[in-house]
Amino acid sequence: MRVAVAGGTGMVGKFVVAELRAAGHRPVVLARSHGVDLATGVGLEDRLSGSDAVIDVTNIVTTRRKTAVDFFSRVTGNLLAAARSNGIGHLVTLSIVGSDEVDFGYYFGKRVQEALVRDGGVPWTVLRATQFFEFPEPLLDNRSPVVMMPRMLTQPVAAQDVAEKLVEHAVQGPSGMAREIAGPERLDMVEMTRRILRSRGRRRLVVPVTLPGKVGNAMSGGGLLPRGEYVQCRRTFDEHLASLGRSMTTGR
Repeated sequence: MRVAVAGGTGMVGKFVVAELRAAGHRPVVLARSHGVDLATGVGLEDRLSGSDAVIDVTNIVTTRRKTAVDFFSRVTGNLLAAARSNGIGHLVTLSIVGSDEVDFGYYFGKRVQEALVRDGGVPWTVLRATQFFEFPEPLLDNRSPVVMMPRMLTQPVAAQDVAEKLVEHAVQGPSGMAREIAGPERLDMVEMTRRILRSRGRRRLVVPVTLPGKVGNAMSGGGLLPRGEYVQCRRTFDEHLASLGRSMTTGR
């Protein structure tokens, strides 16, 4: 299969591209570095031509509702229009467990994205995943001695496992709202951050932050946990920490 990956240069996107190649498929990266501006649609039609399916793992780092809604509206709208004109048979979209339960700014963007996909006229699958093991890591890249981390009770999952499931769905065909996926254990994001720092041998003060009102209560009280039947992925957070240690040893 020829599968286009929207956001194929990002954290999850790189795993998706590698997984497609390992399975013998032909990934086509949709990103600015490959001549495609998903926010404007420039270059998208030509790059998408000949693809059998699209996996959308695009993302924006924001907590603002307006910014998130605007981004996902534009990108998803452009993807759907190009998919329809190219006769694409399947759009697989990555979303977030609990995004319809927690009224957080970013999650409003994911709700809009899901709604557009459902009504977009292209056969579709939406896969909701819990937060990734890798979620805290971008917040650790600065040199500040203090790390502010929101209190979030989650059942985190490896980005690699998410990529594998996305590729499975792309190959299997449209299934609508797929069963949610999560990792094997419930963890608090603050403690995850501290364990990552310890595995790196770094000393930073991690300050827990409880977001105000219903949003904070939902995030810390289970609003981001899977409900009902879900797929439990196999990789553990301890295995993720071990891989970080190996990366430091090898310099990769």
